[in-house]
Amino acid sequence: MLALEISDLYKTYSSGLQALKGINLQVEEGDFFALLGPNGAGKSTCIGIISGLVNKTGGYVKIFGHSIDDEFIIAKSLLGSVPQEFNFNTFEPVEEIIINQAGFYGVPARLARVVTAHYLKQLGLWQHRRSQARRLSGGMKRRLMIARALIHKPRLLILDEPTAGVDIELRRTMWEFLEQINEQGTTIILTTHYLEEAERMCRNIAIIDEGDIILDSSMPHLLKQMNCETFVLYLRAELQQAPVLPSFENVVRLDPHGIEVEVPDTLSINDLIGELEALGIVVERMRNKVNRLEEVFVKMTSKPVTESLG
Repeated sequence: MLALEISDLYKTYSSGLQALKGINLQVEEGDFFALLGPNGAGKSTCIGIISGLVNKTGGYVKIFGHSIDDEFIIAKSLLGSVPQEFNFNTFEPVEEIIINQAGFYGVPARLARVVTAHYLKQLGLWQHRRSQARRLSGGMKRRLMIARALIHKPRLLILDEPTAGVDIELRRTMWEFLEQINEQGTTIILTTHYLEEAERMCRNIAIIDEGDIILDSSMPHLLKQMNCETFVLYLRAELQQAPVLPSFENVVRLDPHGIEVEVPDTLSINDLIGELEALGIVVERMRNKVNRLEEVFVKMTSKPVTESLG
């Protein structure tokens, strides 16, 4: 069954900006799905339409088969959404923010308190339950937003930049929590600029740019399409220029002790080390320049310099 079905979705703002140009997208029930794109690509507009906060110009959206036009209340009850911006009363106690949200969905008060306690404990906020939300750190506020979105136990959860501004330790804790609720059956759609988390957690991916879906693929299939990886190598001795390696075309000297090399999928890192050693060059350490998904993303969404300036 489809958790989300988007067909021929358009949005043109009164300014004339065409934010969405007839996009089509399907997300299967139980999926962990990445919706990626550069700033201004149309992600937030798309999420706003799904959530009922933005009026579409054309097309349709269905959540578990329920149209947001004809069955909005049912569709909305199946959806939990975590926006980028904090949008709760910061002077309210943490616990009350979530319990009040439950009331909008008709969750009985006694049940709401039980479910609220469950999520506050899972997300490490239980000890702050009676504190005003304004006293929480940025990372804790993000977790509060997630707990609030889950209070009515939605079948589809949309997370718009949920780890923005969150330190790496809290980010990993949130990853584990999200993976857990996905395993329990919640379908998740994630937008993020931390592409390593999309590569780690998501099974399918779509990339949107300038209002169009330019890629819709499974994550494993997409990553298999890459024909090279870029490595940065740190050398023991200084180099005056980039070494000439017969099997590797793109070798760049970064500084006297560092080079960058593209390794095609027909060769291995051992081949690279071997050719360097044949020249008497000793590698002390190395790293991937970027994660694989980031390379795909940059190649697909980068604009020519002349276009960017124009």
